[in-house]
Amino acid sequence: MILDLSSLEKAISSFNSALNVALSKQQMEQMSEAAQKAVKAGVIQNFEFTYELSWKFMKRRLEIDLGSVYVDGLSRKELFRLAVENHLIADVDTWLDYHDCRNETSHTYDEKTAEEVFAGAVKFVKDAEILLAKLKAKNA
Repeated sequence: MILDLSSLEKAISSFNSALNVALSKQQMEQMSEAAQKAVKAGVIQNFEFTYELSWKFMKRRLEIDLGSVYVDGLSRKELFRLAVENHLIADVDTWLDYHDCRNETSHTYDEKTAEEVFAGAVKFVKDAEILLAKLKAKNA
């Protein structure tokens, strides 16, 4: 069965666009402090949305390949282990770190926490792109 990955592709594209602005020293220096915070908040929101789509597509692919009986009811850690075994992701602990960052997004009113989540988001985008590529390959 083929998955329609267009929503994940759009999410990653939007995430990359926001991240490119946030990581551009030149662009960020031209903004007020409030605008800079808004850009970083946008990156965090893009991370949150892209992470959610990523693990849900991971789960759907595993359900298709293995059957829902093997996937339903798994904890996130078990799901990530199964995804490693099926060559969708490379490392369980890295994805658990992303999950922890995602859980922290409800606390981004705290500047220190927001910076930690932002740093996690910067790392996440590459793994999201790799996951997308692997999902596309399984669609072929």
